[in-house]
Amino acid sequence: MKRSNQQQTLETSTFLRIRKWYVLALSAIALTIIIAQILIQQHLNSQLDDSRVINVAGRQRAYSQKLVKEALLLNQENLQENQRQELLKELNSTLYIWKTSHEGLQMGNDSIGLPKEDNISVLEHFDELSIHYNSMVNAIKTMLSQKDTSGKALDVLLANEGPFLEKMDTIVNEFDAISKERLQKLKAKEYLLLCFSLLILVLEVLFIFRPLSVQIKETIRNLVKSQLQSEQDAEEIKKIFEEKERSLQELKELNFVIDHAALFASGRSDGTVVFISKKFLTLLDESNIPPNTHLSEILTTDEGQRQYLGEILTKPRKSIRTEEIEIKTKAGNKLWLDMSIVPMHQTSLKQSVLLLCSDITERKNNQEKVEQLTLQNYEDRMHQKQLQASLIVEGQEEERKRIAKDIHDGIGQMLTALRFNIESINLDQKERTKEKIAYLKELTSDLIKGVRTATFNLTPPELGDHGIFPALQKMTSELGKLTGKNILFENKAEQNIRFDSLAETNIYRVTQEAVNNAIKYADANYILVSINHTDNLLSVVIDDDGKGFDPTILERPPKNNSEGGMGVFFMRERISYINGRLFINSSPGDGTRVTINYNLNETKKQKKRDV
Repeated sequence: MKRSNQQQTLETSTFLRIRKWYVLALSAIALTIIIAQILIQQHLNSQLDDSRVINVAGRQRAYSQKLVKEALLLNQENLQENQRQELLKELNSTLYIWKTSHEGLQMGNDSIGLPKEDNISVLEHFDELSIHYNSMVNAIKTMLSQKDTSGKALDVLLANEGPFLEKMDTIVNEFDAISKERLQKLKAKEYLLLCFSLLILVLEVLFIFRPLSVQIKETIRNLVKSQLQSEQDAEEIKKIFEEKERSLQELKELNFVIDHAALFASGRSDGTVVFISKKFLTLLDESNIPPNTHLSEILTTDEGQRQYLGEILTKPRKSIRTEEIEIKTKAGNKLWLDMSIVPMHQTSLKQSVLLLCSDITERKNNQEKVEQLTLQNYEDRMHQKQLQASLIVEGQEEERKRIAKDIHDGIGQMLTALRFNIESINLDQKERTKEKIAYLKELTSDLIKGVRTATFNLTPPELGDHGIFPALQKMTSELGKLTGKNILFENKAEQNIRFDSLAETNIYRVTQEAVNNAIKYADANYILVSINHTDNLLSVVIDDDGKGFDPTILERPPKNNSEGGMGVFFMRERISYINGRLFINSSPGDGTRVTINYNLNETKKQKKRDV
C-alpha cells in the first residue's frame, strides 16, 4: 500500500512538473503573440495616420494650384457680377480648406483625422514654408476684399506659388521617409519576436515533448503487454462461452419450434398421445384427453381418415414427412391441416413422433373459390363469344340483305328497264328509235356504274393487288364521285408497305365503315382519310366536320341491328380480331375523329409462325 502511494505521488509530481513547463512554454508563446499583435496594431494605427497625413499634404499642392486658377479667373476682363460673386465664394471656400489643412498638418485636427506633428525636421520645413504661405494667404484675402484694383495681389500669389509647391514636395517626401523608417523598426521587432518564438519551441521539444514521448512510449508498451494478457484470458473465457452457447442454441431451437408452431403434438412409437398443445385441442373441439388415446382418434372422427393417420404415424421413418390432410372434428367441422411428421430418435432406439401443423382451411377455401370464379369466368367468356358470334352472323345476314336489296333495287330495276326498252324498239319509227337508243346508252352507263359500285363495295381489286394504301386512295376517290362529298386522302407514309392480307382487309373495312357513317349519319361535307406508319405502328385517321355525337352512347352495346350502332360494334370486332386498337373521339357539333392503330409486329410474328 505504501509502495502504491509512493508510485502515485511520483506520477503526480512528474505530471505537475511537465504541466508546469508546458504551461510556462505556452505562456511564453502566448505572450510573444500578444506583444507581436500589439506592435502590429500600433504600426497599423500609425500607418493610418501617416497615410492620412501624406494624403492631406499632397492635396495641399492641389489646393494651392486651385487657388491660383480661381484667382486668375477672377481677374478676367468683361466678367459679369454674378460670375464674380460665384468665383469669390468658391475662392473663399478653397482658402478655408487650404488653411485648415495647413494648420492641421502642424498642430493636429481631429475633425479631419490629423495628429499633432512632433517631428522637428518637418516643423522646420513648415517654418521655412510659412513665408510663402502667409504671402499667398494675404494676397487672397486682399482679392476677397476686392481692394486690389492694380493686380498686385495676383502677382504676389503667382510669385509665391512655385516656392510653396517645392517646399510642400519636400514635406511630403519627409512624411514618406518617416513612415518607411517606422516600418523598418517594426520589421526588426518582428524578426526578434520570431527568433524568440523559435527558441521557445526548441526548448519545448528538448525539455517537454521528448521526455513526454519517452514516457508515452513506455506506457504504450505496458498497455500492449496488458492487452496480450487480456487476449489470452479472453480466449479461455471464449471457450467457456462457446460451450454454454451450444447448450443455449439447443434450447433456442426447441423454443423456436414451440413458439412458431402453435399447433403441435407428440406421440409414442405406437401412436398414443404424449402431449398436445391447448390451441390444437381448441381447434379440434376437444377439452380432455383420456390416457393412452391414439393421435388419429383425436385428430379426426372419420374412420377412413383415422386408419390412414394411424398408418403414417406408427410407420418408422428417417426423414420428415409433410402433407396436406383434411380432417373432421368432433363438432363436425371440416378442416385442412398442413402436417409435418418429425421422427424423434431416443436412446432406447424407440422412435417417437412430433406433429407440427398449420391450419390451411382458409387457404383451401379461397383456392376453391378461385377455381369456381375461374370456371364462371370461362363460362361467361364462352357466352360472350357465342353472343358475339350470333351478332356477327346477324350482321352478315343484314349485309347480304343490303347487297341483295342494292342489286334488286338498283341493278335489277335498271336491267328490267333495259329489257323493256329494248323490246319496245320499233325500227319503223326511226326518230323514236334514236331516242330510245340514246336512253339505253345512258341506262347502260348507269348500270355499269352500279355494277362497279357493288363490286367495289364487295372486294376492291386494288386491295389484293397493291395493298391498303392504293385501296384507300381509290375508295375515297370513288366515294367522292358517287356522293358528291369532299372526300380527301392524305398519304403521310414515305413508301407503300404490304402486310398480312387479313389485317389489310379488316383495316380497309373499318375505314370504309367509318367513311360511310360520316356520309350517312354525320351530314359531313368534308372528310379526310390520312394514313401513316413507323417501323412498328400503322395509323389510319378519319376526320369529318359533321354534326358529331355523344360518345357515351358507345359504352352500351346494341342488342340487335334494329337499335343501331352495329357498325361501330363490327368495327371494334374487326380491329380486335387483328389485335389492333380503335379510338373514337366526338362531341356534338364538333365533328368526329376515328383512329385505327395496328402493330406491324403482329405481321412479323405471323410470318414467323408460317415459316
